[in-house]
Amino acid sequence: MDPEQWQSVLDVIPDVRDGLTRTERLILYLIHETQKERGGRNVPTVMLYGRVLEYVDMSEAELHVYLDRLGVRGDGTQ
Repeated sequence: MDPEQWQSVLDVIPDVRDGLTRTERLILYLIHETQKERGGRNVPTVMLYGRVLEYVDMSEAELHVYLDRLGVRGDGTQ
């Protein structure tokens, strides 16, 4: 298996420590960092999507699937 294939496998396997995939952990990290930049305010999905695309190639629909799985709602509640 070449390094790119191995990396794609690692992106979808849940971590034994907390059950999060690398992509889920990245999304949560970016939400946290962006909220800090915005003074604690909610992060618009479009802004989050742009930041996620800097690290992971995914569609907007895929991001919504991850957000649903993580329990993040568009109305600002969790």
